[in-house]
Amino acid sequence: MEWEVVIGLEIHAQLATKSKIFSSASTAYGAQPNTQACAVDLGLPGVLPVLNQEAVKMAIKFGLAVDAELPERSVFARKNYFYPDLPKGYQISQFELPIVGKGTLTIELEDGSERVIGITRAHLEEDAGKSMHEDFHGQTGVDLNRAGTPLLEIVSDPDMRSAKEAVAYMKKIHSMVRYLEICDGNMQEGSFRCDSNVSVRPKGQQELGTRAELKNINSFRNVERAINIEIERQ
Repeated sequence: MEWEVVIGLEIHAQLATKSKIFSSASTAYGAQPNTQACAVDLGLPGVLPVLNQEAVKMAIKFGLAVDAELPERSVFARKNYFYPDLPKGYQISQFELPIVGKGTLTIELEDGSERVIGITRAHLEEDAGKSMHEDFHGQTGVDLNRAGTPLLEIVSDPDMRSAKEAVAYMKKIHSMVRYLEICDGNMQEGSFRCDSNVSVRPKGQQELGTRAELKNINSFRNVERAINIEIERQ
């Protein structure tokens, strides 16, 4: 039986705003742990989030670049989960009404051919904090400087059929967000990372197979390696 690989990417681009998405706390990289987290980021009683206008403008700029639908109304929602680096117990994200709707992106492959990749949506959300395991002697520390940092999550359609196509798409998005000056693209600092959804199905079948999600990959080389290893596993 001949099998077909199906790949979709969820790219998280940290937006290049000076303050966080719902508070005035700084987003500068490299500060001492827990020196850039305010009452809003910590979810303390009585505080309310205020949306960062620049983050909205940057998301719309990306939507225009990929010829996406831009709805007149966009809504935020709470995504509930419990983890040490998420002190509120929920993440403010978007689900039913994202800020950027369906769009497309044309990628160039190594053989000179082109493929059009569909973009399902792009939505704004806040980042979580960071768990720190070094120098704690069997314990875990939590740095909340990153909590509340604005992210644009760019979700592709499952249109890619090889690891090389996925890398080409990721590189195109990376170049685009840097050109638009909405993300610095520093992958070593976690400003640009992706989750890869990989499944296989019999060639010609329309129904998608059972997918595996590869989380928080922050280099082009590792995206290609992780996808190829997952294809072999399946």
